[in-house]
Amino acid sequence: MSNNDSLNMAELGAALNAENRADLVNVLKNKLQDLTGKHSDVMENLSPSVKKRVDVLRNIQTQHDELEAKFFEERAALEAKYQKLYQPLYTKRYEIVTGAVEVEGAATDSEATNKEEEKEVEEKGVPDFWLTAMKNNEVLAEEISERDEGALKFLKDIKWTRIDNPKGFKLEFYFDTNPYFKNSVLTKIYNMIDEDEPILEKAIGTEIEWYPGKSLTQKILKKKPKKGSKNAKPITKTEQCESFFNFFSPPQVPEEDEDIDEDAAEELQNLMEQDYDIG
Repeated sequence: MSNNDSLNMAELGAALNAENRADLVNVLKNKLQDLTGKHSDVMENLSPSVKKRVDVLRNIQTQHDELEAKFFEERAALEAKYQKLYQPLYTKRYEIVTGAVEVEGAATDSEATNKEEEKEVEEKGVPDFWLTAMKNNEVLAEEISERDEGALKFLKDIKWTRIDNPKGFKLEFYFDTNPYFKNSVLTKIYNMIDEDEPILEKAIGTEIEWYPGKSLTQKILKKKPKKGSKNAKPITKTEQCESFFNFFSPPQVPEEDEDIDEDAAEELQNLMEQDYDIG
């Protein structure tokens, strides 16, 4: 078997990193089907007995595919069922975190604490709940800079929703009014090539409306002019910087007719996989 006919390790890696090992089966199956078409002469050279066995194996694979399709259908229905059951719990969590409702006994304990410490302002809900939760997630913690924390303190809820056209899911980040940006909701949408195979086609993020001088994804560098320069004003330069909020500016997938070299394609794939992992 030549190098061109060998199984592509990138394809296998992408499948192994996916949530469902059925992806690996599909990658192998598609590749083997492709190889079967290229090497049909091999089938012609088989003995009648071996050909008969191969035909039976093909029938077994067809039966497997039919069962697998039924599995995906039932899994989707089960996920939808439990997603509805989760919603009341998410609502209760939101109400407690934001202080919209009080849990039994908390108000009494809070009043006693306030009297002892003579606090003038009583804390509502669970301050910095989502910032703390995100910083305790290994993947997200690496994306959050110290500069981000001030804005993420205003994050009051995160919602996940399945979308059907095109297939995929949506993340919505709800923020209180804050001094960093105008948006009350920041959205990230993931479009998948196939719902049953979590293969990312592209991601779309909200354009953040930063207040002047408040962007967390850019930093302004000021450089003194050289001695003897006619321009005495400092030279300013804007640079991109690491920030969790870059999450809403995902890697852009080039158009089908746009040429892209192998190194750029590999880098793009890595960026998309990282973006999907965060999502």
